[in-house]
Amino acid sequence: MSDLRELLTVRPGNARLADIDPRSTPGLPGKQAIGDDPKRWSQAQVATISEQLNAYQERLFASAKEGATNRRVLLLLQAMDCGGKDGTVRNVTQGMSPAGMKAVSFGPPDEEERRHDFLWRISRALPPAGHVGVFNRSHYEDVLVVRVHNLVDEGEWSRRYDQINAFEAEQAAAGLTIVKVMLHISKAEQKKRLLARLDDPSKHWKYNPGDLAERARWDDYQRAYEDAVNRCSTAAAPWYVVPADRKWYRNWAVATLLRDAFADIDPQYPAPDFDVAAERARLLAAD
Repeated sequence: MSDLRELLTVRPGNARLADIDPRSTPGLPGKQAIGDDPKRWSQAQVATISEQLNAYQERLFASAKEGATNRRVLLLLQAMDCGGKDGTVRNVTQGMSPAGMKAVSFGPPDEEERRHDFLWRISRALPPAGHVGVFNRSHYEDVLVVRVHNLVDEGEWSRRYDQINAFEAEQAAAGLTIVKVMLHISKAEQKKRLLARLDDPSKHWKYNPGDLAERARWDDYQRAYEDAVNRCSTAAAPWYVVPADRKWYRNWAVATLLRDAFADIDPQYPAPDFDVAAERARLLAAD
């Protein structure tokens, strides 16, 4: 496990969100490495990591296309409103090929989805072999929003933690690497970002008056998030809590976590099933 993963991993039962400063920068190199402009440093680092992610993604896609592996990767992001999920996706996946990646955003379930178990729509959206998936919100909404708004009784939502753990363990055993990240912002930072949406006409479309009603339930959501990351951080699919008030740190941290997950897989190009030298000779001899 890398130093950053070690610092950000949730130890089941021990994580208290109140003890994690959303403006902190765990694992960040010293000022001598970063210089006087951390934002510029982060942009350069994320660009470099993006190139590495693109190379990993290509090898993963190639190996799966030839049937050499069933490996696939899922980046799962959860956060309070204005937590930065969209911005994280844009920055972290900038170097990846759209052909091998699919981002899915989960809102309230539709009529068909409500007729099924809460994990049904999640299973349908998982990336196929060789692909990278990104979940903007996820099955954890069913122990977050559902819990906070009492959409089902406590007996039902409390059983879902074990169901989620079993589901993720099954998927991990089948070749899915899951990188679960909670983007942890402060209430003050959320207010600042909501005001920015109101003050900029180009961002009005991002603002929802219902955000204030959700904000009023801040403490309830913090308790729900705390239970979710504590009860569902497992060896098969650990949770990482990334302090996210500083966007430049958030982008670097999530990109690094995803890069480290790919490094563990270390996908390789498949060996050709033909004689390369012979095919080269044939091509040179052809008109």
